[in-house]
Amino acid sequence: MSDIEKVKCLIIGSGPAGYTAAIYAARADMSPMLYQGMQPGGQLTTTNEVENFPGYPDGVTGPEMMVQLEAQAKRFETDVRFGFITKVDFSGDVHKAWADDGTEIHADTIIISTGASAKYLGLESEQKYLKLGGGVSACAVCDGFFYRGHETVIVGAGDSACEEAHYLSKLCTKVTMLVRRDEFRASKIMAERVKNTENIEILFNTETEEVLGDGQVVTGVLVKNNISGDLTDIPATGFFVAIGHKPNTDIFKDFINLDDTGYIEYEEPGTSKTNVPGVFVAGDAADKTYRQAITAAGTGCIAALDAERYLAAKGH
Repeated sequence: MSDIEKVKCLIIGSGPAGYTAAIYAARADMSPMLYQGMQPGGQLTTTNEVENFPGYPDGVTGPEMMVQLEAQAKRFETDVRFGFITKVDFSGDVHKAWADDGTEIHADTIIISTGASAKYLGLESEQKYLKLGGGVSACAVCDGFFYRGHETVIVGAGDSACEEAHYLSKLCTKVTMLVRRDEFRASKIMAERVKNTENIEILFNTETEEVLGDGQVVTGVLVKNNISGDLTDIPATGFFVAIGHKPNTDIFKDFINLDDTGYIEYEEPGTSKTNVPGVFVAGDAADKTYRQAITAAGTGCIAALDAERYLAAKGH
């Protein structure tokens, strides 16, 4: 049995939200400990170019930005640890957490910044071009700009898929939308918006068979009509997947209030407070609307300030 480590502030997760929280908490003398999680750096590490984060006039790669954020957090003596938290217990006054190596941590405050993972179709070809950074993306707002004047394909049937298709339609010459069933899941107003957009073609009852490419970049998508069985090759340089996100919140469900899709609910809107005093949330684990690096960083700041005030009120 390993020794128990006691900390003022434990940060679980290491995207823009976690690292920003660490920078603020460290500067407030809270000596934070941060566990990087299953995907150190979070979703941004799968993003080649980040061009919409203020302060980077020439853009920056996602991994590079995460390395810089980590270095900044360490500069103020954040204890950054490789590994992830496997279990928590928020039932008592002391918030307890256990890491994958068996370390038990007792924390006065905890900031959850575990993010959300984009859902993908799981096709071998899709994953190949996602890893190559060659034309597969789960965020039109992040990556749409790179496909200006190109033809793109987007998969999805909900509000966010319609929103992303509409966003792409302003940049791309043509957007083909693949909907698996014979109707949208989106609200009527969102569905009407894409139906009335001239350069969006909607293919119902259509599924992706394969993402086509030249070994480096995407060149098209092979699709199948699931009623007729007909196969069609659609030329495209970008393939966007908008079939939802899964928040990484399973280990908290016994203690923290989650909505029906697993996102953490704020106890008080406008703060980072959860239903457990001393436990705060930042970033995409609670944000299903914006999901941007800059908004995640902003909520990381809020969570650290809320945690600092919580400790001050308790006389720490």
